[in-house]
Amino acid sequence: MPKPEKITVVDKVKKYLEESNAFFITDYTGLNVEDITLLRKNLREHSVKYLVAKNTLMRIAAKDAGFENIIEFLSGQTAIAFGVDDPAVPAKILYDSFKDIEKPVIKAFVLDKDLYQGSDIVRLAELPSREVLLARLIGAIESPIQSTLGSIDGLMQELVATVDALAKAKG
Repeated sequence: MPKPEKITVVDKVKKYLEESNAFFITDYTGLNVEDITLLRKNLREHSVKYLVAKNTLMRIAAKDAGFENIIEFLSGQTAIAFGVDDPAVPAKILYDSFKDIEKPVIKAFVLDKDLYQGSDIVRLAELPSREVLLARLIGAIESPIQSTLGSIDGLMQELVATVDALAKAKG
């Protein structure tokens, strides 16, 4: 009979796997206390959970959640970062940490149920944030409208000036 603590961990990992739109399997070997504390702080500030658990428990949770494809990556010193909102946020934080100190190593990540190799994180990490993309979209939509309004305004001013000039000429 499994211990209640182990059942709780499996349930927790399974819940995170099911609720996350992206999660990142990392190897944190070689991270000192200061580095891992800073990494956890950065992830926590952006509502990203970073969970360390026994690989056997994570394998059970992955299988129960339907993510058998990640089981091969659950070996060694493994932690998983779970992103709920914007998948680019945890990718950027992990990638920036890796660029600075070459740790943690991203073994693989899952984005919308698709498995990617850790090296693919560069493409995801370099994407602009959701807010920036939305601002660009709004700008692209707004720009032609502003141009049209500016042209109409210019024509109206020209018409008013012409009518005013005619009124003065006849007046």
